[in-house]
Amino acid sequence: MHVRAYLRASTEDQDALRAKEQLEQFAEEQGLKIAATYVERQSGASLKRPELFRLLGDCHKGDILLVEQVDRLSRLNGEDWETLKTEIKSRGVRVVALDLPTSYMALKTDDEITDRLMESLNGMMLDMLAALARKDYADRRRRQAQGIKKAKAEGKFKGRPVDEERHRNIKTMIEKGHSWSEVSRITGASRATIARALKRA
Repeated sequence: MHVRAYLRASTEDQDALRAKEQLEQFAEEQGLKIAATYVERQSGASLKRPELFRLLGDCHKGDILLVEQVDRLSRLNGEDWETLKTEIKSRGVRVVALDLPTSYMALKTDDEITDRLMESLNGMMLDMLAALARKDYADRRRRQAQGIKKAKAEGKFKGRPVDEERHRNIKTMIEKGHSWSEVSRITGASRATIARALKRA
């Protein structure tokens, strides 16, 4: 059994590694060791997450997918959540989330009946938290849209400010012959950000 930690942030401006130490401490307390860590900067509302699917591709039956909170794994709509769950289940992977006690209580059972009961309860709780995470995402998007609409009506909406210094650095590195992959690794910028910086230049 291997424990694989998944760390996700929604944007490149957020710290995806924020919970790494907390996950390592949790694993140690449970007598486990994290075999690999996968870091992603993608929206939890999208299934297009290469690192998550690389993690699942690396898993063997019985491995653990460890996350800080269920919303790090999913803010998906119902259909996409079912798709992800099916993928996880088909690989025999167990999801353990720090905000879902039933997920790690099940690790300590050695009785088949108790294990099946805990697995059923954990599945139900996982569904509930995933649904709440989706609702939170939808609520925030709605409030954001309302705020933008009001700001536009008042002539105050300017959009997200451009990080001029970062764009200059990207342009300079590309001009010096660095590849997009190197620029992304060094600056932390996504390929979309690199494309925007070059387009503006």
